[in-house]
Amino acid sequence: MADLLVKLYALESPTQSRAAMAAAGITIRPAIAPEKRAVARWVAERFGDGWASEVEVAFAHHPVGCLVAVKDGALLGFACHNATAIGFFGPTGVDPDQRGLGIGEALLRETMEAMRHLGHGYAIIGGAGPVAFYEKIVGAVEIPGSTSGLYHGMIRSKTTE
Repeated sequence: MADLLVKLYALESPTQSRAAMAAAGITIRPAIAPEKRAVARWVAERFGDGWASEVEVAFAHHPVGCLVAVKDGALLGFACHNATAIGFFGPTGVDPDQRGLGIGEALLRETMEAMRHLGHGYAIIGGAGPVAFYEKIVGAVEIPGSTSGLYHGMIRSKTTE
């Protein structure tokens, strides 16, 4: 999988996705420190230890580099930035039972906005999975020659495969 590049300075404010989430009773917000273990555990159970490790790094930043989607006190999804490397988006995931509600798009848009507010001109989506999704939502383009990129030779455990 290749890395993708997003021009943060060219993105519109996520007004529509904010309205859609509000109408559904879903809040997208920065996570706070007391939520670290709960979020990392939730991510590990659904997506593996590798992503949970990145979540823990995102929580070590100030401000915390992890946004969460929450409804009625339940975690529905998450998105991190500046975890694996400065300027990187991800990992991100939505509970399988909650997919198709626009949560992933809202998390993506809000995280891109947060990165722009931190002063980033561009975001890198490392080892992007759903390339067409990123192309459509934020105009991401493939970075030539980036297959395996930063993740090349990474140690993998059975829970991260």
